[in-house]
Amino acid sequence: MMDVPRASVEYLGMAMRRFGPADYVVFVSMLLVCAMIGVYYGFCTGKLSEADYLMGGRNMQTFPVAMSLIASFISGITLLGTPTEVYVYGIQYVYIVGGVLAMGITMGSAYLPVFHDLQLTSTYEYLEKRFNKHVRLFGSFLFSLALVTWLPIVIYVPALAFNQVTGVNVHIITPAVCIVCIFYTCVGGLKAVVWTDVVQTLIMFGAMVFVIIKGTIDVGGLRVVWERNYESGRIEAPILSLDPTIRHSLLTLMCGGGFFWLQTNAVNQNMIQRYLTLPTVHAARIALWLFVMGASSFIFLCSYSGMLVFATYYKCDPLTTKLAVAKDQLLPLLVMDTLKDLPGVPGLFVAGVFSAALSSMSTGLNSMAAVVLEDFYKTWFSHKLSPRQTDILMKTVVVVVGTVCVGLVFVVEKLGAVLQMSMSLSGITHGASLGIFSMGLFLPWVNSKGALAGGVACLGFMSWVCLGTQAAIAAGDINFQTKPVSVEGCTYDFVTPAPAVINSTMEPHKDEVFALYRMSYLWYTLLGTMVSMSVALIASVFTNPTDPASLDPRLLSPVIRRFLPKKNVKQQDVDMALLSGYKP
Repeated sequence: MMDVPRASVEYLGMAMRRFGPADYVVFVSMLLVCAMIGVYYGFCTGKLSEADYLMGGRNMQTFPVAMSLIASFISGITLLGTPTEVYVYGIQYVYIVGGVLAMGITMGSAYLPVFHDLQLTSTYEYLEKRFNKHVRLFGSFLFSLALVTWLPIVIYVPALAFNQVTGVNVHIITPAVCIVCIFYTCVGGLKAVVWTDVVQTLIMFGAMVFVIIKGTIDVGGLRVVWERNYESGRIEAPILSLDPTIRHSLLTLMCGGGFFWLQTNAVNQNMIQRYLTLPTVHAARIALWLFVMGASSFIFLCSYSGMLVFATYYKCDPLTTKLAVAKDQLLPLLVMDTLKDLPGVPGLFVAGVFSAALSSMSTGLNSMAAVVLEDFYKTWFSHKLSPRQTDILMKTVVVVVGTVCVGLVFVVEKLGAVLQMSMSLSGITHGASLGIFSMGLFLPWVNSKGALAGGVACLGFMSWVCLGTQAAIAAGDINFQTKPVSVEGCTYDFVTPAPAVINSTMEPHKDEVFALYRMSYLWYTLLGTMVSMSVALIASVFTNPTDPASLDPRLLSPVIRRFLPKKNVKQQDVDMALLSGYKP
């Protein structure tokens, strides 16, 4: 009997790129729906005031705001990065859900009531009320820096998925899709952002559930998925260790991960701006817990999809064979492999991944408009803008920042796997940002000089730690132990790499690497927060610390208000009048 020639990996990769007419219709329909929502709120509901554009009139409904929060945080980084994390390293990352729950408790009781009671537009207004305008501008600068370095990653990830299923170059699809996002954000304001987020959340959830159900049926059911992952060591109990260099121990995920989530939710303009659109603190807390439940559900779904990818390719690793060129193309590969014969379904999945990115991008652009107007322009310029000038300024910010972020995608594609990279680089600014808010809320003795000193010290220190760690990883000085893979069951031809690449079980790190560089990336936010608060407190002691009795209690967290010395009634009335009459 003659041997049937086997297909090459290049041929198989091309064969999987069957993004047909129905898929394009589904994908383009998602973009059109988002654009039409922007048109509706921009042109069909009357002229948008500044409050409507930035804050939705502060009378939004709880459920759509909660859906918007979920959509904004669950970016393509989560949808594609989490399955890759589970496939390569196992399920340890899923235990970060405990950190998410801890964040919800802390934020709801200690942070959210302060910001909501002060009726802020920009979160960084709080820093001027508590310290001065220089600290406010520093906080706004940290947000701007973090946003411009994070959004290109968010944009790049779905373009990578689209490239996997269609072969279209990322630099063609990225600008095309981002133009739609910039358009509906620019014309529709926050209400358009929120309602497109609702649509996008439903698409994300539906796409992931469909992929999981179909993929699980194809491999033989839940039992098969579980057994194959368990036998490979991917399913394991939490690592109960106090060693901070272990990448994902339970302590690291609960404590370090909890502080990472606290920064991104409790003091970040992207998220707080949505909570402040709700009329009461009670409604904001309900939205917070809906967000916690929704985000946790997505983490479980994405983690299971990583297990499903391994169960599907457990005898033929697509990373080794280069069927998947990049790690974060594993889930799109599964989609095209299992759903290619169902017209429109791959298009639904790609629409879901792009929905995650567009929701994050639109939120970031709208928040950036608020920061530029409230923190930069109104702080530095006394000239009051007319409604038309205000509208032009906000929309210009959306267009300019969106264009810059699209351009930075060229840089991002050179940097590797997205989940750890995005969380690592964010540590540069996250610690300083969470630190200056936390010192204002919890340390009444800290003055403005101390706050600035702590923030600047943290920014410099964490830049050294984060960039040094990334350099060590890039140089190969730090390697993380990966789970075993196999290529013994491949039915197509590929170039066999060196054995070390097939089963990478290297030591987690080299002992000679500097200790802080070996620390898990999830500790960065907490470390930065501790550095900034410690330096601020010390600097304040030597520069006339603030008298706690001189502060209005509303500027401090409810957690510590009971411990403050009582002020006289006259002074308290004066402070409340000043705060309520404050005009940014």
